[in-house]
Amino acid sequence: MTDVAVVGGGPAGLSAALFTAKNDLHTVVFDTDKTWLHKAHLFNYLGIESEDGTAFLEDAREQVDGFGVDRRQGEQVQTVERDGDQFRVVTEDDDLAADYLVLATGANRGLAEDLGCAFTDEDVVDVDVDMETDVDDAYATGAMVRAEEWQAIISAGDGAAAALDILSKEKGEHFHDFDVPDDAE
Repeated sequence: MTDVAVVGGGPAGLSAALFTAKNDLHTVVFDTDKTWLHKAHLFNYLGIESEDGTAFLEDAREQVDGFGVDRRQGEQVQTVERDGDQFRVVTEDDDLAADYLVLATGANRGLAEDLGCAFTDEDVVDVDVDMETDVDDAYATGAMVRAEEWQAIISAGDGAAAALDILSKEKGEHFHDFDVPDDAE
C-alpha cells in the first residue's frame, strides 16, 4: 500500500517526496524527467552558490532515493482519480492506490482538471496555504498554482508545504520536520 503518490520529479515533487519518505510514509514518485530545471543554472537557490539544474536534480534524486522513495523514472501517469478514500494512479505499466496525491507537473494542469480540482480566474489550480486542492488529500504545487511566478525554490517550498500537511494529518497534530545535529548521519 502506498501512502503518498507524487506525480512529477522536479523540485516540488522531490521536495514533497523527501519529507514524506523521511518521516516513514511509503512514497512513490512518477518522474518523466521533463522538468524545466534542465534548462536552468541555479544561482538563486538558497544554500547553492552555483549549480547546473541537471546536476541539482541528480543530487536531489540521490537524496530521495536514500530515504527509500520508490522513484519510477520514465513512467508517465495517464490518469488519476478519486477511488473512495484513496486515489488511483494509472500508468501504462501500473495501477496504484494511494492515500494522498501530490501533483507536481509544472504548468501542465491536465491531471488536476481530470481529477475535478477547482481553478482560479487566472486558470491555475486553486489551493490553500498548505497546497491542498478542494479535492481532499490532493495537493497541487509549483507552476500548477501560479500564473507566472515560476521559480525552482518556490516550487520546492510548495512541495514541502504539501508534505508537512500530509504528515500533520497522519500524526493527528501539527508536524514540524526540524532536525538537530544528533539526527544527521
